[in-house]
Amino acid sequence: MSRWHARRKHVALPDELAINPLVFQENDEPIPRFRLREHGMNPDAAYQIVHDEIAMDGNARLNLATFVGTWMDPQADKLYAEAFDKNMIDKDEYPQTAAIEERCVRILADLWHSPEPHATMGVSTTGSSEACMLAGLALKRRWQKRQRAIGKSVAHPNIVFSSAVQVVWEKFANYWDVEPRYVPITPDKPFLTPDGVLGAVDENTIGVVPILGVTYTGVYEPVEAIAKALDDLEAKTGLDIPIHVDAASGGFIAPFLQPELIWDFRLPRVHSINASGHKYGLVYPGLGWIVWRQARNLPDDLVFRVSYLGGDMPTFALNFSRPGAQVLLQYYNFLRLGWSGYYAVQNASRDVARFLSHAISEMPMFELLSDGSDIPVFSWRMRSGYTDRWNLYDLSRQLRVYGWQVPAYPMPDDMSDVTIMRVVVRNGFSLDLAHLLLDDLKEAVGYLESLDGPMPHPQEPVSGFRH
Repeated sequence: MSRWHARRKHVALPDELAINPLVFQENDEPIPRFRLREHGMNPDAAYQIVHDEIAMDGNARLNLATFVGTWMDPQADKLYAEAFDKNMIDKDEYPQTAAIEERCVRILADLWHSPEPHATMGVSTTGSSEACMLAGLALKRRWQKRQRAIGKSVAHPNIVFSSAVQVVWEKFANYWDVEPRYVPITPDKPFLTPDGVLGAVDENTIGVVPILGVTYTGVYEPVEAIAKALDDLEAKTGLDIPIHVDAASGGFIAPFLQPELIWDFRLPRVHSINASGHKYGLVYPGLGWIVWRQARNLPDDLVFRVSYLGGDMPTFALNFSRPGAQVLLQYYNFLRLGWSGYYAVQNASRDVARFLSHAISEMPMFELLSDGSDIPVFSWRMRSGYTDRWNLYDLSRQLRVYGWQVPAYPMPDDMSDVTIMRVVVRNGFSLDLAHLLLDDLKEAVGYLESLDGPMPHPQEPVSGFRH
């Protein structure tokens, strides 16, 4: 396993690719990098060029920045290879793949306590971002119908979430002409609060979006308390504001590790939930899910019936043609793991997160913002006034010397003066790897502590890390 990976800057590359003489014949023409050459090449040579170039990518097992899954069973790899050509949209040609997608929706609806798991609506998507777009559209359309029914304007919809929201919701608001209302987070409460929600909503609010697993810290926002505050608001004012839970990460964690937590369709005000199959659903990249509490929560006019490739089918995804293999991998995981298997995998990841967070909290220069008790994600900051010789960005760069990708980034605008580091523990990141990370972290800190003067800091723009 490689223990070194440097950050490379983008530089001007030669116009021609270098060739390996063991693969290419002497009379092969030069290979342009930025345009198609006149003739093709043999498949082994094309493979070797791409294979050699991606060898410079980081080691996925050492990438503690991403939530996206990087490992599956060999049997899943085999199934993936057998199914990569299946088009999820073509339900007439691939009826069993379509049936398996439907089963997965029913399993998730049941897992999230839908009152009608066998009758509600849901769909697979290319990821949680697409699922969030669909959820937001359903909220907006429902609000528009309500406003028109009582003769009011539909000109100024808004949507409410915390300032720590994932960037997809900013995109939704921008793309679909909805005013985003950010409830500021604070050091004491770095998440969406009921009081904050009540201060932001009005008759033009299409919905409230709490996050089950905040990207920055991994903590759950208090869905039940927010729902209770909105229930009380409706009782006083008649204003009925629905909730969509962005459970991109927590949707595959809370049912197994915190089954007593009330956050899902047990709350009637929760109309829809999204989750990422390719995060803690334990599937390779390219899969998200959205499920509505009941079919009536999805407006009928968002569902299209199309005649395509010999069949008549309903569709309400934003994408049309898309891979079906990841859906099959999700069903494979449901069969392979069952409830106890998912519990074992997620609990092992949480144990590793807690081990690391506890060890880091004992280092005198750091203090935790979260410890991995919700989803297996934790973050920490430098203790105020500890040193002016180095910062967490320096530590992040130093860890790359050992191959680790551990991001440092500022908190949202209301806490942008606070820089944190975050670790995402995923399936495959074992306790053995955690010990190696901890050793390298201590060595990196030791090097920074030994400096005679401050580290030079290039003036580079820093943006929030929101994977």
